[in-house]
Order: sequence, then structure tokens, then C-alpha cells
Amino acid sequence: MICFVIALDGEAEPVLANMQGVEREIVCNKKVYRGKMCGEEARVIVCGVGKVNAAMGATLAIAKYNAEAIINAGTAGALNGTMRVGDIYAVECAAEYDYDLRQINGTEMGVIDEFEERWMRLPVAEDYAIKKLATGDRFNDDRADYLMLTDDFKADLRDMEGGAIAHVCAHSKTPLYMFKTVSDIAGSGSTTEQYGHNIELCYKNLKRDTRKIFQAVLNAIRG
Repeated sequence: MICFVIALDGEAEPVLANMQGVEREIVCNKKVYRGKMCGEEARVIVCGVGKVNAAMGATLAIAKYNAEAIINAGTAGALNGTMRVGDIYAVECAAEYDYDLRQINGTEMGVIDEFEERWMRLPVAEDYAIKKLATGDRFNDDRADYLMLTDDFKADLRDMEGGAIAHVCAHSKTPLYMFKTVSDIAGSGSTTEQYGHNIELCYKNLKRDTRKIFQAVLNAIRG
């Protein structure tokens, strides 16, 4: 079974609109939806915002529901003007940019203690443009963060959940497929205002592409 792990109710709604026979339960104070998509049983775990919530959602998908694969779909901020608001991108690698053991290990910013490099590699499915995602527990317009993400990490996207889900999936050897639609673009004004203005377009495009994404992942894991 494939499980979606999604941060927000609003991000989950486009996915649920593509499911049949949906039922809801509450597990560990998280909403979990069960239904069918493309004739296959699927679940949607609405984990909440941030890395701890995301890791908990991924752990539920793997440990409780025996997920064959996880799909993380949702919004992210773009870090360069080559990307377009509302477009959906596949993520080929993710990092936690606020993970800092430099003073202890002498490693680069973002290198998790049990890994040797900052980027966690992900499989990809479907023909979306492929990007790199950096995750941290903050939503801001901070110039120092922007320079770190673009000059040091050379990331294309930033969010608050994807890297944590990748971290859990790396340990459990669970395939993770990640798809992000751009809600705001760095350097184009307040990210908060952009997010509010563009979110409905992002949700509309996620709803349009959910079944295509699900089928592509299903084909990838089952051949």
C-alpha cells in the first residue's frame, strides 16, 4: 500500500478528492484517511507542520500501515526565478539545512550524524523537472538563510517537512517519492503574502495531477 504523508489539511484535500470510499480515523492525534485510488488501497496521513510532525507521520506510515512507498506532496518555496508558481517539481534529493553538528563533528551544515553527506537521495517517477529540496523548521524571509540555501546548499526548493520524511525513509529503506508545487519565489516579495495569494492555484494543480503521480509511483515500485 502507498501512503501519502502530507503536512496540512489544505494540501491533503486535493489528494482526498481523487480517492473513493474515504474513511477517517485519528491515530496519535493525527488524521489518517483510508480509501482507494486507481483501484488500489491508499492512506493519507495529515502529519502537521514541521520536522517532528513529518517524521512522526512517516513513522506511522511505515510501522503501523506497512507502506510499500510514501508520497510526500505539498507546497514549497522556490529559491530561484527559473521556477514558476503553481508548477509541480519532483525532488531527487533532500537535506535538513538546520541540522548543525559542525562544532562536534567538523562536518558541513546539514550533515546528519549517521550519514556521510547532507543530501539524501530519492527515487523519482513521472516526467516532472527534478529539483533539490532543503528542509528546516522555519518559514521566513531571512537573508542569511537565503544565502546559505542558494550559495552553500545550492538548493532549488525549501519546506518544513520533506527532509525529515527522507530521514525516516532512509533508515527504514522505504521508497519516498516527493512532489512539490511552488507557492512562493524568493526575491519576489513577502513569502507570506505570496503564499496566501498563490495557495489555491497550488492546490488546484495538485488535485489535477494526483492520480497521475499515484499511478507513476505504483508503476515504479511494482514494475
